[in-house]
Amino acid sequence: MQGIKDFFSWIWEYVSIFFSWIWGYISDLWIWGYVYNWLLNDVGIRIDVIVDYFPLFMKGTLYTLGISISAILIGCVLGLFIAFGRLSPFSIIRLPFIWYITFFRGTPLLVQIFIIYLGVAPLFISGAGTTKAVISAIIGLSLNSAAYLAEIYRAGIQSIDKGQVEAGRSLGMNKVQTMWYIVLPQSIKRMIPPFGNEFITLVKDSSLASAIAAPEILYWARAVNTRFFITWEPFILISLIYLVITLSLTYLLNYIEKRWNIDDNR
Repeated sequence: MQGIKDFFSWIWEYVSIFFSWIWGYISDLWIWGYVYNWLLNDVGIRIDVIVDYFPLFMKGTLYTLGISISAILIGCVLGLFIAFGRLSPFSIIRLPFIWYITFFRGTPLLVQIFIIYLGVAPLFISGAGTTKAVISAIIGLSLNSAAYLAEIYRAGIQSIDKGQVEAGRSLGMNKVQTMWYIVLPQSIKRMIPPFGNEFITLVKDSSLASAIAAPEILYWARAVNTRFFITWEPFILISLIYLVITLSLTYLLNYIEKRWNIDDNR
């Protein structure tokens, strides 16, 4: 637990130095003073509040990215395991995984996060600090995402023609080797679009972590709104930040998909 907190502190230290340098450079530009006064005095936008809280918004962005990436990685591994259980020919093995998927897909994510934060996390983490909130958010998002990713894995695996499996078995491969070397490489290429949708959804769903006081982007927007009674400035800012993150992820996944298609056509 302490290692996770130290990791975020280490990242924030170096990112703070970077953004301080960038912000100092922008502040030295002669046009910045005119833009600042125009927005504050003529337009009525509280740019002064945004400037003061901008480092905290950037810190919240780091927490959002850290929570999202951790949940994606854990969800991918757990989802693959659940998908294999879901595909088991034995009902006694298959049923628990079906119940898992049904529960996490059929109940609100916010409720799941509260159950973990208030019911499960206190068994392992004392107090109500940032570490407890962040870990609870990661666990909640991971478990929820794994249920959806498991169905994506299952659909992708079942989309591969059975002749591919039979060809692998005829070459002397066992079931594990056939799945690892033949089925999964082909099915993953078909999973990229639904994977991308799930990853983007997870990034946006990470905003629910603010409900348990995890200091991600929405947490700081709500803090500004509560203290200064302004709505447009903080929420439009975090909307733009989320838009940048999701668009970057979309372009990255599109690049990977096109890259794999080019390799297949060679």
